[in-house]
Formats: sequence, structure tokens, C-alpha cells
Amino acid sequence: MKKSLVIIALLTVLVFLSQTFLIMAQTETQNYKVIKTVKDFEIRLYPAATMATVSMNAKSYKELASPGFRKLAGYIFGGNASNTKIAMTTPVHMDINESKSSMSFVMPADYMKNNLPKPNDTSVNIIVTKEEYVAAITFSGYADDTSIKAYAKKLESSLKENGIEYEGNFRFLGYNAPYQFVGRKNEIIVQIKYP
Repeated sequence: MKKSLVIIALLTVLVFLSQTFLIMAQTETQNYKVIKTVKDFEIRLYPAATMATVSMNAKSYKELASPGFRKLAGYIFGGNASNTKIAMTTPVHMDINESKSSMSFVMPADYMKNNLPKPNDTSVNIIVTKEEYVAAITFSGYADDTSIKAYAKKLESSLKENGIEYEGNFRFLGYNAPYQFVGRKNEIIVQIKYP
């Protein structure tokens, strides 16, 4: 009995320490500038960014998350012409809609389209996004289709209340590995007409 309690206590401490490490680990995050903070959301300016992107016929987070992640992870973990390992960054971008959905990994800042290795998987494309103003709402916990839709609706209502026009799809940004249980961060963004 005593031995079991000691083992449980040790496992609890290990889980706590690993979660703390995950929260504190320095992962490069996509750069943006906060332009304005409103009650429920922020207005941000995202500069152009280089991304590895995969498009699929998925119509939900559940359908896109695992297969999209596998393809992109394959690319950055060496599935490319030079077998180069590329650091993981945050957030993972997901544009989920009824016609064609996509997932994107932001490439580290020292990579540009012209110095990235060619993906072995032809469904992975290297793109450069345009500078854009977005509205962003943040939420915690594990994301799923229900929470993504709920926060997209909340952001849409807040934008209408504030008389801010938006265009395009509401997109999901995920910041944490699946095995990080605490301190999780998710966002919904949408491009806005600003100023």
C-alpha cells in the first residue's frame, strides 16, 4: 500500500514537471503587433509569413487535425529533399470550411520560401501569406468542433457590435502539443477591414 502511494506521488510529480516544462519551453511564435484591445478580442497586424500548407477535403477539425498534422510534421521532421529537420513553431493554422480546408505550420523566421527544402510529399506546399489585419479571440482547454464554432460565433457577434467588417473564413490557431494538459491556448482569427 505504501509503495503504491509513493509510485503515484512520483508519477504525479513527473506529470507536473513535464507540463511545467512544456509551458516554459521556448518555441518560436509567429510575430504580430497588437493594434487595439477591445472587450472580447484584439485587433492585430500580422506581417507576411512563410508557411508549409496542406489542403484537404476535410470539413471539420476532427477530420483535418490528425492527417494534416502528420503530413506537415513529416515535412519538418526531415521529409524533404535535403532531409533537413525544421523547428516546430506556434501556432498551427487551420482554415476549416465546407469546401476545402487547410492546415499550415509557420516556418521559423530564418527561413524564406527560397531557402526551404522541397517537400517530399507533393501535397505539402510552401506559401507566403500577405500582411493582414485580423481580429483574434482567445480561449483555453482542448479545442474541438463545438468550441471552435462557439468562439467563431462569439467573435462574429463582437465584431458586429463594434461595427467592424470582416472578410473570409474564421480560422483556428492552436498553440499546444496534444500531451500538454495545462496552460492550453487556442484562438479564432478572421481578417478584418482596418483601419
